[in-house]
This record gives sequence, C-alpha cells and structure tokens, in this order.
Amino acid sequence: MEGHRFRDYVPPQDKEKANFERLLKIFQELILMTAGNVSEALSALNNLDQRYKLTDDKYGIGDFIEDLKKKGYITEETQDGNGELRPTAKLEIKLRKNALDEVFGKLKRHKTGNHQTRQTGRGDELNTDTRAYAFGDEMDSIAYTESFKNAQINHGTEEFVLLENDLEIREREYKAQTSTVLMLDISHSMILYGEDRITPAKKVAMALGELITTRYPKDTLDIIVFGNDAWQIQMKDLPYLEVGPYHTNTIAGLELAMDILRRRKNQNKQIFMITDGKPTCMKVGMRYYKNSFGLDRKILRKTLTLAQQCRKLKIPITTFMIASDAYLQEFVREFTQTNQGKAYYSNLDDLGSFIFEDFQRNRRKQV
Repeated sequence: MEGHRFRDYVPPQDKEKANFERLLKIFQELILMTAGNVSEALSALNNLDQRYKLTDDKYGIGDFIEDLKKKGYITEETQDGNGELRPTAKLEIKLRKNALDEVFGKLKRHKTGNHQTRQTGRGDELNTDTRAYAFGDEMDSIAYTESFKNAQINHGTEEFVLLENDLEIREREYKAQTSTVLMLDISHSMILYGEDRITPAKKVAMALGELITTRYPKDTLDIIVFGNDAWQIQMKDLPYLEVGPYHTNTIAGLELAMDILRRRKNQNKQIFMITDGKPTCMKVGMRYYKNSFGLDRKILRKTLTLAQQCRKLKIPITTFMIASDAYLQEFVREFTQTNQGKAYYSNLDDLGSFIFEDFQRNRRKQV
C-alpha cells in the first residue's frame, strides 16, 4: 500500500551561524565581567579558545570579531589615530534580553502591564469569578451567559423573563502600578575573597529592567548604586558598572531612594537592596565617617531611623543579603523588623528568582 509518512521538519544547521551564537553567548558573559571593555573581553575569549578549542580552522576568533562588527554588536571608533572597539546599543539590548531569559526564564509572557492584587470589584480586567448583581454595577460587567441561564432556571423557557435577581456580574481584578527602586552595593567587598558578586547582581538588575520595559510598561524602575556615596544610573549603564574602592554607605542609598519615590505618584512603592555587607560609612557634613571593624553604633542608629521612616511612608524594603556571616544576618533582621519589610539570605544563583517573586507580589493596593 502506497502512502506518505510525515515527520517534523529539521532545517539544515548552519555551522558557521551556530559557532557565532555559541561564541556570542560566552562573549556576553565576558563583557559583563570586564565592565564593557570589548578588548579585554576578546582577549579573554581568545585565551579560552586556546585552552578549550572553541573554534576550528573554518571559523576562528577573527571571523567572530568581523561578524560582531557586521551584525552591529560592536563598533570601532578612532581617537588620536588609534582604533578602539566599543559595544553598541544593540549589544546592550541583547545583554538585557539574555539576562531576562536567564534570570526569569520560566516566565510566560502575558498582556503588558500589571500586578494583581487581592481586591476585586470595579477594577481593570475581567476575571472568571462571578457574583450577584448589586445596584451601581456597570453594564459591561454583566456575565450574560450565566445571567440567561439563571433566567431560564428561575422562570422557565416558554417565555423569556430576565429580572434583576437573575443577573450575575463578572468580577474585575485591580491592576496596580508599582514604583521600584533597586539599590546595588558596589563597595569593594563585592569582589573580595575571590568571588565575583557584582556580575550576578548586574544581571538581575538588567533582567528586572527588561521585565518592566516589556511586561509592566506602566511601572517605573530607578537604579541606584552606593559605595561611599550614592548616585542614580541609567539601565544602559549597567553592563559597564564596576566595583570601586568604596565603603558601604547604605544611608546615602536609602536617602536617595526615598527622595526618588517621593516624586513618584504611584501608591505602590518599594525598595530592593542587593548587598553583601554591613553599613560602614556615613557622611557627616563634608567628611566621611567610616568604621569597617564591626557594626558602628552611630551608623546603625541612622540606618535604622531611615528604615523606620520608610515604614511610615509605606515603602517596604526587601533586602537580598548575599553573604552568610552571622552578625550580618543579625543586622539585617533588626533592619527588616524596623521597616517591617522582608529579607532573603540568598546565594547568587537564587537571587533572580527571589527578586521576581517579591516584584510580582503586590498586596497594598488601596481601593
């Protein structure tokens, strides 16, 4: 018997393209680790190639560099007769999208916009729950199928009669806009003891930025870095962020975060703080007051005062402590209790999932 057998179509693999994509993935990691220095990243990639034979005679690192230029990921700028390779905006976008896939890879995309709250009623989006009609309910919320079914059950099918007590209303969910400030610790301890803590933190910040841009466009995200001082940075600056020879001025970071959130009109506001250490610095007038040898009473008191002020302003602070020292955890517990926020003692791998969980959860919508 003649017939046809069908199977899934597997397109022929472009080996050169596959090699480029594999090298691009490694190159992106190196770009983050070198704070956006293309030359350092390519040098490291070349060393890895020599050690692990990432390329072959048909496609080498030189071919990869040319493809990076052709595809618009890097550009060569000439200054004083010398050419310098720099990342492009296209590479920055690629880094954010890859960070989103890596950190929040299990997400499924929904309609743009919004965080669910526990409240129902005259909200923004219909859901599947229904209730009896009440005076003042809007006509476009009527569940007609359920209402007609009630009419037939209550009055029979010979003559159609629809009364007020037959009507059912489809509930609406409120969708809350949220203003988030993400505080990143860039003190020297973020690269101490042979552990790179800043690169995973940058990835999470980029993923959160891409998530808000694509899925929650009504929300706002402001990013603050803090060392001896605190300052605001743009999302496009994240790949180039470096740890400095700084102490940890948590106070300056909190003050700047509160100032930003005061200007936001949303009712829902929150602060995420990624840090690996205790506050060791504060500014008194024009000078820095520093103490790296334990929890300083003056610095601690000022830090807890700001946590309490955030609590009064209904701004919860979620602290992600990426260090396991017992006395640091004791400080975080006291800080969290004062603010009535949350604290996670997470390793670097779990950081993204913890942040997404808290970002999604929003139960403070006022109606």
